Amino acid sequence: MYLNCHTYYSLRYGTIAPRQLLAIASANGANTLALTDINNTSASLDFVRLSEKYEIKPVVGVDFRNGAQQQFVLLAKNNNGFQNINSYLSTFLHDSHLKIPEKAPQLDDTFVIYPYKNQNDYTLKDNEFLGIKPKDLNALKFSKWNKLQHKLVVLKTVSFQNKKGFNTHRLLRAIDNNTLLSKLSKTEEGDPNDMMLPYNELCETYEEFPQLIKNTQSVLENCQIEFDFSQEVPNNQKSYTENEDSDYTLLKKLTYEGLPYRYKNPDDVIYNRIKKELEIIKEKGFVSYFLINWRILEYARSKGYFYVGRGSGANSIVAYLLRITDVDPIELDLYFERFINLYRKNPPDFDIDFSWTDRDDITKFIFKTFKNTALLTVYNTFKFRASVRELGKVFGLPKSEMDILTRGKYQINQLDKLSQLVIKYSEYIQGFPNYLGIHSSGIIISEKPIHFYTATFLPPKNFPTTHFDMVVAEDIGLYKFDILSQRGLGKIKDTVEIIAYNHPKKKPVDIHDIKRFKADENIKHLLRNAKAIGCFYVESPAMRMLLKKLRVDTYLGLVAASSIIRPGVAKSGMMREYILRYRYPERIKEAHPVLLKIMPETYGVMVYQEDVIKVAHIFGGLTLGEADKLRRGMSGKFRSRDEFLQVKQLFFDNCKQKGEPETITEDVWRQIESFAGYAFAKGHSASYAVESYQSLFLKAYYPLEYMVATINNFGGFYRTELYVQEARMHGGIIEAPCINHSFNMAIIKGKTIYLGFMFLHALEAKTIAKIIEERRGNGLFKSLDDFIERVPISIEQISILLKINAFRFTEINKRELLWEAHLKISKTVIQEHVITLFKTERINYKTPRLSSTDLENAFDEMELLGFPLCNPFHLLQTPTSNPMRAEHLIHLQNKTITIEGYLVATKNTRTSNGKSMHFGTFLDYDGNFIDTVHFPPVAAKYPFRGKGIYSITGKIMVEFDCVTIEVSAMERSAIIEDPRYAVNSLNSTFQNKKSFADHKANQLSPMSPKIMRRTPETL
Repeated sequence: MYLNCHTYYSLRYGTIAPRQLLAIASANGANTLALTDINNTSASLDFVRLSEKYEIKPVVGVDFRNGAQQQFVLLAKNNNGFQNINSYLSTFLHDSHLKIPEKAPQLDDTFVIYPYKNQNDYTLKDNEFLGIKPKDLNALKFSKWNKLQHKLVVLKTVSFQNKKGFNTHRLLRAIDNNTLLSKLSKTEEGDPNDMMLPYNELCETYEEFPQLIKNTQSVLENCQIEFDFSQEVPNNQKSYTENEDSDYTLLKKLTYEGLPYRYKNPDDVIYNRIKKELEIIKEKGFVSYFLINWRILEYARSKGYFYVGRGSGANSIVAYLLRITDVDPIELDLYFERFINLYRKNPPDFDIDFSWTDRDDITKFIFKTFKNTALLTVYNTFKFRASVRELGKVFGLPKSEMDILTRGKYQINQLDKLSQLVIKYSEYIQGFPNYLGIHSSGIIISEKPIHFYTATFLPPKNFPTTHFDMVVAEDIGLYKFDILSQRGLGKIKDTVEIIAYNHPKKKPVDIHDIKRFKADENIKHLLRNAKAIGCFYVESPAMRMLLKKLRVDTYLGLVAASSIIRPGVAKSGMMREYILRYRYPERIKEAHPVLLKIMPETYGVMVYQEDVIKVAHIFGGLTLGEADKLRRGMSGKFRSRDEFLQVKQLFFDNCKQKGEPETITEDVWRQIESFAGYAFAKGHSASYAVESYQSLFLKAYYPLEYMVATINNFGGFYRTELYVQEARMHGGIIEAPCINHSFNMAIIKGKTIYLGFMFLHALEAKTIAKIIEERRGNGLFKSLDDFIERVPISIEQISILLKINAFRFTEINKRELLWEAHLKISKTVIQEHVITLFKTERINYKTPRLSSTDLENAFDEMELLGFPLCNPFHLLQTPTSNPMRAEHLIHLQNKTITIEGYLVATKNTRTSNGKSMHFGTFLDYDGNFIDTVHFPPVAAKYPFRGKGIYSITGKIMVEFDCVTIEVSAMERSAIIEDPRYAVNSLNSTFQNKKSFADHKANQLSPMSPKIMRRTPETL
């Protein structure tokens, strides 16, 4: 009886979750229900999957509307009809200029329901009906349609559960229309009565028109939609070649052809592993999945793109031989059953990382090569704080009041009525889908057309994107290909190119010689001492400290560290236990004997996802099929599902039956649960470690070139400033952008690094392009006049270049050049210069003699680059006299000290009782790291106040050779007044500041170890 039901996937309109809609229908006695979200099919498949539980026959379709104006409803008679509806809807979602017409097209296997209007005078086809709402019944008695009741159906729209749902709907409509609630047009709202009635009550409403009830039932009976949610057979593209048999022949051929590249002398262990994997891959129907990944990466190699294949697929020797991954599963003894087994329904997970500059081309290749391809969506939901702002605007609250509400600085019972409503409804709509976005990496390649399953929309990337997310895709047997981007690979690739031009006589770097890197003593030194700034995955403060604690200097040690650092292991307390057992082997005896036997390599500590499967299978007595459910549950996507909870109960029952103490079982399960959504597969960690070794090799032997590449790829964990500083620490001479030497990106000449034009705030790309093009075509610039003659530029743009001292080759003070530029460049529209036979000399005006100081330069750099090129400690209002340095702290355990540090990174977190605390990373005067901990009382009393130099007082804590300061007080130190706007006397005072003169004369690194260090007398 219900032909027009909405969930909250009728975005910013509906207010009911799909599961909730089915529960309401079941409670009201409905046995058939049509889901027709507005211009959206996000909920359709999940609705069909869930309907069986509620014993409701599902019917799917779409409510086609222009804004809130209903044009017609299309219902699918069968799967073909649903595909036709999806294709039709997608034409409008791909072109925002198209409007949905009043008349529906003729689509096979569909029903059309038009809303009743007094002016309905068109002829209805066999599959078309007029929908009569309860409010239309009186008008119907006096309409011509009363005599044509065979073409009429019940149209009782369902959008809300109750009055609160309708109120929520109005707020969502106001948000969607960006208007005050009081000014929301009634035409933008639904009917307050669009709620579900009990089946008998609905029949009573239409009892004068029994024909309508009969017609409606007939329509519903003639709709039958079916999808297979068993996941027994993947619905990905079934064959890469002509058929599945030839696919397997090709996969086998490629696998054995890859042996010479990977193994010099393959033995029976390798051949047996290949045979076993190939048989299971074939039996499970995953052959095409491997071949499609292989084809994508074959293309990438042909283009010279760097990539890293990771995920559970790294456990496969077939993937290793096909060069999908670079991790040897034999060397690492990777647990094949984590990757793929006869009980596993979904294929292995290959996450393929590309440089951020290459990924778009890879995506284009996939869409061009494979027919039925789409990106996966993500549901961007309403978050509490954002909702407070949105609803605050709807209710007309001033910004100051919204700021109070978003910060949570209020007592709910002390708020006025409007503010209370904002909080109440912000909490209510939290988690509602707000709009559809794009999954960070997921692409599906289907055997059937994408529209068989979903409509698609066209985001700015211009690739068709599904309406459902990765969870629904897996439910229906569509398994994604993960094509990701990361800057780490861009850094590696760019470094190799920079080395080639900065060291042209050296032989090319073989960045894939991982076996040599693993044995390299210089790399071991960097790892042991955590000297890995800029290196992929090992440069963060937390990873830097972990490397020190573990004294990591081996590949396997780094693989373990890459997974231990994940929140799951840390949350369970097992990261600390692993460190203790690593440092003090006698503690290994305390491990549970079964766990130690399962995981001897990690001392009985669960570190990887496959450890959890081993423990569940061996310790918990679960079958591999049940353990696979646990694996899926660990992703965090399925934790609330019944099957995962059943596995949990089975785990406890089995352990009890085996006689395991309940406390041990609970502790092991707690460790398992802590992995949910966080833990890495071992192969995944190993893939990360390979990339880490590549970046560590470059950092060890070509630190300046590697830092230039890091800067050009916009850094990593830290801001650009830190990587500039790191280059200085390795002897680099840092130069501000220069008209005659710089390009868009930073470049290196010997040991001199010229920062690129792209780092200058507000310098336009077209200006940069003109400068470089002119210099390449006609040589270096000789003077300011020469530059103005050759490059069309506005006074605003040239002022940026002059302030950063990009014309320093002229040896004329930049303030004088600024005067000249203002006199010689018109403020009118800039036109391209026309080359003439004779050059007209420019008038040279006599400008006043001006000077600029190093301090003024520093403030110009801060304005234009975001950081000074000098030592920031030289900008202190009161020069530092504190001799304490980071290198002294290791000798001062448990003592309270005061040290000055330049803030480079913070991490905010919360304690178990919800209070805020912080971790800080600073640089001392010499450029060495200081790590701090700020517990809640101190964090509240002494908050961070942005970039700058802080005077830090605290107790020195040393754990496993790692030094941290437990902060008790902290204040940001004042810097000097900006000399560009200060009085002349102040300028002259700072102009002769010795630190700057010394720096300029000696060209020392501002934070170089070469600077004279002072040692506290107390040491």
